[in-house]
Amino acid sequence: MNKEALLTAVNLALRGDWDGSHRIAQDYSDATANWLHAVLHKMEGDVWNSRYWYARTAGRTYEDFADVRDELVQIQKSLS
Repeated sequence: MNKEALLTAVNLALRGDWDGSHRIAQDYSDATANWLHAVLHKMEGDVWNSRYWYARTAGRTYEDFADVRDELVQIQKSLS
């Protein structure tokens, strides 16, 4: 895991740069990167793809957070 890169990706997502964040997230395959990847597809409205990535996290599910911003902040905290 590259914490610095993933923090950058989270910050990009929080600023609304979905594409920039996605380009970083898809380069990593650990549980945290997969969680971020899942949230990005949730933001995009791609439920199937989001659930696919949640299945590759450390037990996170699509339903864990109703607000993607709150979820992104939680990912950010987990990386700090």
